[in-house]
Amino acid sequence: MIVFFQPGINLGDLFLDPNDSNHCLRILRKRAGDQITVLDETGGIHTCIITNKNLLRCEFEIVDSETHPRPDYYIHIVIAPTKNKERIEWFVEKSTEIGIDEISFIETERSERHSMKLDRIVKKCADAFKQSKGLFFPKINPMIPLKIFYENLSVSGERYIAYLDDKNDLNHLKIAQSKKSYCILIGPEGDFTNEEVKMAISNNFKPVSLGSNRLRTETAGVVACHALNLINYNK
Repeated sequence: MIVFFQPGINLGDLFLDPNDSNHCLRILRKRAGDQITVLDETGGIHTCIITNKNLLRCEFEIVDSETHPRPDYYIHIVIAPTKNKERIEWFVEKSTEIGIDEISFIETERSERHSMKLDRIVKKCADAFKQSKGLFFPKINPMIPLKIFYENLSVSGERYIAYLDDKNDLNHLKIAQSKKSYCILIGPEGDFTNEEVKMAISNNFKPVSLGSNRLRTETAGVVACHALNLINYNK
């Protein structure tokens, strides 16, 4: 079943954006009176009826809705974007498909990318959200320096920093508990500096390993996201 996404549906925005309108009416050949399913960003699934055939603004009315409660865990990945934007977009897509609540982009000492345009990132996230039939759209935060991230940090729960170190063999699968709020830091391709690791530890982040192999930044982000979801699967 193909679903559509309208984050403002609960505020009265009863229409699809131009891309979804075109896909619905031109590709799927839906007509006025046909039924479609529309997701909001907060756990709602809405059964709707198309009321017009505007290719840029397909309007609909809601005939039924169901709301799902938010899961009892929260996954927040904090990651230094890769120089190649397609690779960080891949991370956003795959982590959204797997299930993630929040993504923050950080600038570190060894970062190769120092700014991020979020418009394309949000679109990639929305496409993955619809494809995977997610219920809660991830919060995506603009890129800020790592130091500023620490200064603004207010999350409670379990905090981890993943980095490659021969002495760091603590696998987060063995220490993370289910039904918690998780915040995990993923560094750039050159990894975090020793000072950045020390700063993280001073902010109550526990050092963890994601395995013995050297992972690319975007791969590490997906591995962390997947592992934390597995911890909470069917629990």
